[in-house]
Amino acid sequence: METPDIKILLAEDDSNLGTILKAYLEAKGFPTTLCMDGQQALDAFLQQSINFCILDVMMPVKDGFTLAKDIRKVDKKVPILFLTAKNMQEDILEGLKIGADDYLTKPFSMEELLLRINAIYRRTYPEKSGDTEKTLFRIGDYTFDYARQTLKKDGQEQKLTSKEAQLLKMLCDRVNDVLDRSEALIKIWLDDNYFNARSMDVYIAKLRKYLKDDPSIELLNVHGKGFKLLVLPEETV
Repeated sequence: METPDIKILLAEDDSNLGTILKAYLEAKGFPTTLCMDGQQALDAFLQQSINFCILDVMMPVKDGFTLAKDIRKVDKKVPILFLTAKNMQEDILEGLKIGADDYLTKPFSMEELLLRINAIYRRTYPEKSGDTEKTLFRIGDYTFDYARQTLKKDGQEQKLTSKEAQLLKMLCDRVNDVLDRSEALIKIWLDDNYFNARSMDVYIAKLRKYLKDDPSIELLNVHGKGFKLLVLPEETV
């Protein structure tokens, strides 16, 4: 895809890795601010026009999870990609609960990092990446705006993370039909491994909670296959 206009905040306390990543990202056309601790990174985020964050989990002064929480207080939408040296389920789920968009476990390839950045950008800012697919859906009493990542009902608006929005869009595109679990994992998480499957279950539970106030809607587990967004006839357009 054409290089989008992304300015990256890179928070990484390993100076060697940080320098290599910064050089690679800037060679690919992404202006990158490198910070060596979480507090420095937060200061940079508040002072600059950052629209993509890559955060190491383990950092001095302020760890990546705390930094992400502080960033989310300021900007609910800015993409956050975690870097973690530990392939531990609890770390991954903790990041997702905070509102991270994705994670990479060290060591990783530069090509994989670039792929994740572009994939997250496309689903977070579809209007900037040439996405001409349908972005506005009526789901029972709810209005789902994929481009703005919002779910509205009776004047109340729920802001969605980019992963929540992309998963809900895939369900809406197949309303009353089965969304294959592996298909969703590969398209959104880029890998259908165990940890990603568990994280997707967390997102499905969140979507059920957001949609629970309309009894005409059910978000079903289809054993051995995937999920189905079931809506009474003529309620989704």
